[in-house]
Amino acid sequence: MPNRYTGDLAVLFADVVESTGLYRALGDIEALKVVSACLEAMTGVLPDYRGRLVKTLGDAVMCIFPDIDHAVSAAVDMQRVIGKLQPGGVPVQIRAGVYGGAVVIGRDDVYGDTVNVAAYLTDAAAPGQVLIAEEALPELSAHWRDNVRPLFDAILKNTLAKTSVYEILWRDDEAERTHINLNITRMIPRDIGSLLLQIGGIERRVDYWHPLLVIGRDPGCELVIDDNRTSRRHATIRVQRTQFYLVDHSTNGTFITHENGDEIHLVRQEIMLEGIGEIRPGFSSKECPEPFVAFSRDRRSIYRV
Repeated sequence: MPNRYTGDLAVLFADVVESTGLYRALGDIEALKVVSACLEAMTGVLPDYRGRLVKTLGDAVMCIFPDIDHAVSAAVDMQRVIGKLQPGGVPVQIRAGVYGGAVVIGRDDVYGDTVNVAAYLTDAAAPGQVLIAEEALPELSAHWRDNVRPLFDAILKNTLAKTSVYEILWRDDEAERTHINLNITRMIPRDIGSLLLQIGGIERRVDYWHPLLVIGRDPGCELVIDDNRTSRRHATIRVQRTQFYLVDHSTNGTFITHENGDEIHLVRQEIMLEGIGEIRPGFSSKECPEPFVAFSRDRRSIYRV
């Protein structure tokens, strides 16, 4: 079999809601047990729906199925299983997104716009929801087509066309369900983009598929700063859902200069990176204008492959 080939599949993402809060509330060891139990429970339903786990992404699973109907059924089963599980007595919820179409299938991964859209739908979902785009509805069985409702409009990145996003109605809670106001327009924001980092002629991105980047003096870092004021592994930049955070691990701290000229000195702390600016690991712009890492938000796609 070739290393890569293309085919039509349904892609399902599902992730544990507010797992960061679990780690704060329970501590690393207990929270990891809860998240691991959820991931095990979610992957446990896959054989019943001809599904295959592609990979786990921290607190999320990415799975593939032969068709949309199997993927939706699996997502609903995951919701039900997690609703009953409550590992360690902790109430946990998940959200899920499903989309289908052409994908590039590698030895250990699956790529393409179909994957991107499924990931985006998951990010847009509320706790307990399973979302699907309008284009996938014809692939559903009659049962599931009778159990969907439109929620809002979105711009899909594969076509840049407006589509309606639907919720799969899987719970028997019609009386308590929020009613859709048909008199207003509901358009969810476009995805907020990846974080673009540049120094000299080197360019790196942090996004859904590349969620962690290390800046430092060590040659193994993704962005290397050859300066003895910079620690070997000076700082990391990570993505958490649709936000980007710089975490300082260094001796001298990290200086962040914003577009308006304000400079912040960060020592063993973290900060959310917004807009555009400059990162200086270990020295201030006042003492040494260069070198610096320029950062900016690339609004095209946080789910870039």
